[in-house]
Amino acid sequence: MVDVTALRSRVAGPVLTPADGGFAEEVAAWSAGHVHTPDVAVGVTSVDDVAEAILFARGNGLTVRVQGTGHGALFDITDGMLILTRRLDTLSVDPSTRIATVGAGVRWGAVTAAAAEHRLAPITGSSTTVGVVGYLTGGGLGPLARSHGFSSDYVRGFTAVTSDGTIVHANSEEHIDLYWALRGGKGGLAIITEVRLELVELATMYAGSLLFAEEHIEPALRAWAAYTASADASVTTSAAILRLPDLPFIPEPIRGRTLLSLRFAYPGDPVDGERFAAPLRSAAPVYLDALAEIPASAVATIHGDPTEPSQSWTLGRMLTGIDQDAITAFLAHAGSGRQFPFVASEFRHLGNRTAVDVPGGSAVGGRSGAFTLSLIGAPDPALAAVQPGAAAALLADIAPWVSPEVTINFASSIETEEEFAAGWPKDIFDRLATVRGEYDPSNLFAYGPQRR
Repeated sequence: MVDVTALRSRVAGPVLTPADGGFAEEVAAWSAGHVHTPDVAVGVTSVDDVAEAILFARGNGLTVRVQGTGHGALFDITDGMLILTRRLDTLSVDPSTRIATVGAGVRWGAVTAAAAEHRLAPITGSSTTVGVVGYLTGGGLGPLARSHGFSSDYVRGFTAVTSDGTIVHANSEEHIDLYWALRGGKGGLAIITEVRLELVELATMYAGSLLFAEEHIEPALRAWAAYTASADASVTTSAAILRLPDLPFIPEPIRGRTLLSLRFAYPGDPVDGERFAAPLRSAAPVYLDALAEIPASAVATIHGDPTEPSQSWTLGRMLTGIDQDAITAFLAHAGSGRQFPFVASEFRHLGNRTAVDVPGGSAVGGRSGAFTLSLIGAPDPALAAVQPGAAAALLADIAPWVSPEVTINFASSIETEEEFAAGWPKDIFDRLATVRGEYDPSNLFAYGPQRR
């Protein structure tokens, strides 16, 4: 048992051990399948709290991990110090510079709402409940990926605490190597307390989804795959086969059904958007048409991600391309009439801006990917045992289209150094190792395969 008396006197936030009341609630992750029991949990309220926590960890031989929302939890944390950043919830928007200053505990929904007051928008992910900082450090691919690129491309600076307790500002002029690394390099670098994020001028978009009944999944999915070959560069689409459980919180028209959802986002004139979407609308009879001009602040309605914590097994990969043979192989596992144990099986179309790095470069991996593939397991314990095998069988059959590289936010497990390295091209991965060595020479911050 670590004696935390001294640390409690130096930080304003709660310092808890497993024996303390409120500990389980403090360390709970969004991913409900994992239960954390670190030696010490520190709910930081300021950058100074972070610095004090790091110095205490160094002095007591504790490895340091960090959690914002816990969306990225992949395993149970059972030792060391866990720094919880959700109380770092300050948020401001400067409309004159289009810069949002965002605390490490802020979620995307808050940024989207604050930006909308000025007819601005962040280049966000598909979910409003995900934490901004954890998402950005992995790059981030959202509904506007093809028109605007990775979300981390819009980061203009970080405030962070390094492994020796020093508070630094990393941007294009200061700590340039750390700035490069934090935009896509994920972990093991520093504890971020604040990010400065450029917003874009965007009040509305033509966006939403087209839902197709189970009997029309194959023709609609094949039409979407063909559509991606010549899609307008500003149009971002994805295709997800949804197997929705018969539960009360799911809207009645889609409850208990197997459907194909074609997601569509065009950040421009709705007349052009409707024209760009026409081939998808005509792909097969549409069951539900939820595609229209929407406020940019309604970006989360495009994918309709869950808004409550859940437990599920996931898999993520990148693909070098998609053709009709790939669709045939995919439908043999996930198509109509199949017993595929995943609530969502999704392809996302990438390219255009995602393939272009920012001036000066960043540590984002996966810019070569043409598509992503994601499998999200139904939160059903009866299916949990068969999901890994079902995913492996699918991957074996679509192996010709699977990229050896995956952007790190889509990596479903990180058990080995090889799996972690797959998140970046070799030159980026090697440079990240150099930057980690400079900023954390004693390996205080756990990351990748060291996170267990």
